[in-house]
Order: sequence, then structure tokens, then C-alpha cells
Amino acid sequence: MLSQPHALVLRLRGDGGRMTTDKRKQSLYFPELMLKDIQREADRLDRSLSWVVQRCVRSALAELRKLPSTQEAAVPTPEPRG
Repeated sequence: MLSQPHALVLRLRGDGGRMTTDKRKQSLYFPELMLKDIQREADRLDRSLSWVVQRCVRSALAELRKLPSTQEAAVPTPEPRG
């Protein structure tokens, strides 16, 4: 039996982190175990869930950028004719 994902609601700030009047929210859904891991680290570091998730994203961006985009993966590379 799969457990239901739990939502973490974060405010979007699309201006480099400065506070804006934009009040949009984005819900991010995490598997229950992952959310518990994030909460455990937030408690350990005495930080918010949002802070922990932001640091995780920052540290993982270099690795994520190495992955091919879906457009790159969908275009087959032609075989050289010889």
C-alpha cells in the first residue's frame, strides 16, 4: 500500500529572494518518508523546512544541470552513414 504524499507549501519569490507583494503559493508534494527526513534535518539544524529545501536545491543544481532535458532525450541522434 502506497502512502499519500504530503504537501509542503512554499511562497514563490521570483526576484532573487527579495520580499515582494506577490502572494502566490506553490505546493510541493513529497513522499512521507522524504518529508520526515527533511523535517528531521530542519529540527536538527533549528531551521525551517523551506530553508532546508532551498539549501538542498542549491547544492543539487549542479548535478541536475548535467541531466538531459526531456527535449534532448526525445530527439534521437542520427546514426552516421558509412
